[in-house]
Amino acid sequence: MTITDTTTPAPDRRTSRPVAVRLSDAERQEDDVTTLQPTSLAIGSGQVVGIAGGSGAGKTTLLETMAGVRTPTAGSVDRTVPSAFVPQDDIIHRELPLRRTLEHAASLRLVGDAAERIEIVDRVLARLDLTDQADVVVADLSGGQRKRASLAAEMLLDPRLFFLDEPTSGLDPVHSAELMESFRDLAATGATIVVSTHSPTDLARCDQIVFVARGGRVAFVGSPAEARSWFGVADLAEVYRLLDDPSFADGRSTVTCPEDDPAVASDSEAVDESQRVPSAARQLRGLVARNVDLIRGNRLTLAILLGSPVFIISTMATLFPTDGFGGGGSSAVAVQILFWMAFNSFFFGLTYGLLQIVGEFEIVRRERRAGVRLDAYVASKLVVLVPLLAVVNAAQLGAMELAGRLPDLAWADRTGLFVSLQLLSIAAVAIGLHASASVQSSSQATLALPMLCFPQVLFAGAVVPISEMGRFAEAMSMPLAVRWGFEPLGRILDLDEATAGEAATAGFVTTFSGSPTTGWIVLGVLTAVAIAATVRTLSRRTAAR
Repeated sequence: MTITDTTTPAPDRRTSRPVAVRLSDAERQEDDVTTLQPTSLAIGSGQVVGIAGGSGAGKTTLLETMAGVRTPTAGSVDRTVPSAFVPQDDIIHRELPLRRTLEHAASLRLVGDAAERIEIVDRVLARLDLTDQADVVVADLSGGQRKRASLAAEMLLDPRLFFLDEPTSGLDPVHSAELMESFRDLAATGATIVVSTHSPTDLARCDQIVFVARGGRVAFVGSPAEARSWFGVADLAEVYRLLDDPSFADGRSTVTCPEDDPAVASDSEAVDESQRVPSAARQLRGLVARNVDLIRGNRLTLAILLGSPVFIISTMATLFPTDGFGGGGSSAVAVQILFWMAFNSFFFGLTYGLLQIVGEFEIVRRERRAGVRLDAYVASKLVVLVPLLAVVNAAQLGAMELAGRLPDLAWADRTGLFVSLQLLSIAAVAIGLHASASVQSSSQATLALPMLCFPQVLFAGAVVPISEMGRFAEAMSMPLAVRWGFEPLGRILDLDEATAGEAATAGFVTTFSGSPTTGWIVLGVLTAVAIAATVRTLSRRTAAR
């Protein structure tokens, strides 16, 4: 790499390294603001390279543009070896032991058999000095160990170029030094490690430094010793003050790396980073196995998945009188029993799906870059959650019947009620997955819960019969899953006849007339639409920005 400056000659280079990544007039604009000025530089292999600059200067933008996470709006970026990107946040599940976490990652990324994958996992653990922590739950690892664990997940495919966003952030000096030493060990094998950092101490351990001035302008590329000499400082920490000076950014920022730079060989070509990945079927099996492990490994999640339905079903079994169906009871009670059974099934599915994706979004983004199919990912959630919901719906139906809140049912009616509740839950979990893929955080998902639930209560046709709603309200009810789960319940139990003779419920005659098949078909359509929307949303949000 060469620094071109009107007052300082380019440093003498006596070694030649193949290019690992090359930027040619790469520029990035976001919302009409230039976050990365046109930049040309080449980084040779086998080095630890630090990207530094003041807060908001654009170092993360430069790093992500190099890594392909962000797409340059002008110019080009060529990576000549397979690469991996590790964001600042942890990108592995914290609920499982480290070895099990890496084995799941290997099953999704590597095409070899189980023995080969285990061998690769053991080799990666050894290279990062994590063998002794292999059986430790990730959440119990130290900060530095978790950073290396995230790196280990990326090393399964043996990339030769790593991009890490502030990997030492939050670590104490000892663990920071250990992590940087791990990077140096990787570089000794010929890999290239590019890190963004605020720490002058980390920069001093790098082979090369790229300083970014305000406005996304690369101001310097060179070794730590060259940086101290060029900026005229004794301590690299003083460089940050100079970079923050607007006059410096305007007048001393012409840095280029010409193609004939003797520091890097120019015969490297851009590499096709597409790779062989396991089939969709094997990815699905691996994702299902991981989801099951995650549920079993998180006792709080398991308690909520099982405890919430138990509490709600128990409440339902005690709330309504036993004569809601016949025996002199009011048909209005029967309507309410069926509606709240339908809403419960919707609520169970919605809450099961609502936090499934948002909590592991960065993992999804990482795995997509590694070749994991988004449709397999979404399908794996359904494969695990749908059987759980079947147990919950069967329990609700059985409890209500045993408690005398339902009439004596023939097996055909019992089966029809279960099918209605189960299809409603499946539609709800699909809606929950879409919401989970759309929000930015778990807190937003929690806030979305009442917004998704209240329309289902008000416009599903139990508070006011569909036939008595205004046109706008009736239109609002059309896409609501609870409506299409609630109506088949009444049709199966012939509530059109029960409500016909009672003025207070006469409006439900139309609601419960016809075949339950109509509601089942609509629920199937709603489920398919929600699943497709989930995959599309994930595709859009995990694509290079």
